[in-house]
Amino acid sequence: MVHFVGAGPGAPDLITLRGAALLKQADVILYTGSLVNPALLDMAREDCRIYNSAEMTLELVLAVMKEAHVQGREVVRLHTGDPCLYGAIREQMDALDARGIPWDDTPGVSSFCGAAASLGAEYTLPGVSQSVIITRMAGRTPVPETERLEVLAGHGASMVIFLSAGLLEEVQSALLRGGYPPQTPAALVYKATWPEEKIVRCTVGTLAQSGSEIRRTALILVGGFLSGGYLRSKLYDPAFTTAFRTGCEPCS
Repeated sequence: MVHFVGAGPGAPDLITLRGAALLKQADVILYTGSLVNPALLDMAREDCRIYNSAEMTLELVLAVMKEAHVQGREVVRLHTGDPCLYGAIREQMDALDARGIPWDDTPGVSSFCGAAASLGAEYTLPGVSQSVIITRMAGRTPVPETERLEVLAGHGASMVIFLSAGLLEEVQSALLRGGYPPQTPAALVYKATWPEEKIVRCTVGTLAQSGSEIRRTALILVGGFLSGGYLRSKLYDPAFTTAFRTGCEPCS
């Protein structure tokens, strides 16, 4: 069996209980060395075979998985955050299906959740934004035409931009062209939840300047949710009736 496991955003204790249990029993671990906190590997058995997939191609990764399957070994494919976001797992799953190798998937805490926690932020604030756009700036890997950053910016929703910290000038320009006012709050979170985490708060208009010393492994967060204003939640309003309690009108 090959177990795809989300490692969480960085802090070792933010991996799920299931993910940690799979790491501890694995015979083989393939981990994304460029992004996963190596401290997580301390959970591995002494006799576990560990491979850094940052130095490997898909074909080499699959070869290790196939060999382990033939030998009856348990494999953990350890991806950063939750591998459903920019994890390149679908191509691995399809290739394993084609080879008759069983797999399962254990979700993890995404870095966009870790970044919000570090900022003390809520993406979906009443009266501000009820949608979160998770995307990336086009670079060597293109994006569909309808998902260009300036097009998505036109929604004015809360936005989390992955894999783009090295393109801050382009990101800033696209956000402004798309309709975010220059004074829109923004933040860069470098290595969210890691010991070396760094947070830079700025605005869309000052994004490139403020993040000049931050490049890889940083998220860009944009939107009014980073400022102070919002409406009170209806769910906990004493005048609001729910399936579990009856609201009072008027309420003191």
